[in-house]
Amino acid sequence: MKKSETPELKQNISEWDKIIIGIDPGTNIMGYGILGIKGKQPSMIALGVIQLNKFESHYLRLKRIYERIVGLVDQYMPDEMAIEAPFFGKNVQSMLKLGRAQGVAMAAALSHDVPITEYEPRKIKMAITGNGAASKEQVQEMLRRILNISEKDLSPYLDATDALGAALCHHYESTKPIKSTGFKSWKEFLQKNPDRLA
Repeated sequence: MKKSETPELKQNISEWDKIIIGIDPGTNIMGYGILGIKGKQPSMIALGVIQLNKFESHYLRLKRIYERIVGLVDQYMPDEMAIEAPFFGKNVQSMLKLGRAQGVAMAAALSHDVPITEYEPRKIKMAITGNGAASKEQVQEMLRRILNISEKDLSPYLDATDALGAALCHHYESTKPIKSTGFKSWKEFLQKNPDRLA
């Protein structure tokens, strides 16, 4: 087993207020990133990939995805999962396989009651870099700066930092203030709902 598939647990799980697992689905390499939140401060806990290209059968790859995601959920006990939505390309067979891989990863999280939020790749890039068309390398560099990740702790696989980007995007989205859609006063409510007057 490759080192990138067995990350060391750097911190005690109980010290975090929230843990988010990010997933970048793939049929050859699937990236994952574990983000810990303390107060409002995010930190990287772990980063890595699940190597799938050693399995010739697509079904064995799906089995491996399920087993590894369940293993990561058992190890890090995430409160939530953020998963990158598949990018729609022209190759229907590739899209079908990618959709299956994403579905199996989601099923693994759901089997442990981990709620899931899906994000478009463009939204993740926008949240991390401010540019929805940013390259994977730009996402990696911004994550390194934002989360103070040392060069030695970065994975050589950009799929891993894409997954961490999904987790950080989810953190940003879940901490945005909720916009009020209610009425400013009773007077405004009564003006807009005259039929409610007795």
